Amino acid sequence: MRHRCRVPQLGRPADQRKSLLRGLTTELLRSGRITTTKARAKALRKEAEHMITLAKDGCLAARRQALGYMYDKDLVHKLFEKVAERYADRNGGYTRITRTVQRRGDNAEMAIIELV
Repeated sequence: MRHRCRVPQLGRPADQRKSLLRGLTTELLRSGRITTTKARAKALRKEAEHMITLAKDGCLAARRQALGYMYDKDLVHKLFEKVAERYADRNGGYTRITRTVQRRGDNAEMAIIELV
């Protein structure tokens, strides 16, 4: 049973899961909108919102945490410059997940996750 197990497993080992979420977070913050499965989108929401919260903080420690997590160094610098004015009045809820009816070959439910 999965009692009190709060980490979405996504059917992968821990190293592959972390790498997948890092790549999806980097791409979401780069493009602003991606299409993925619903389970991946729900797991991605937590990571992306954490990166935006770090960028709103803006201190050196937060910048180093973001640089250690995301793959693109230039994207981190751009995120820290522009996020302060974009999300200054929000306390959370920086992403939105919308469903699509299109399904993949394995019949997984697809979703679009985008920045608000």
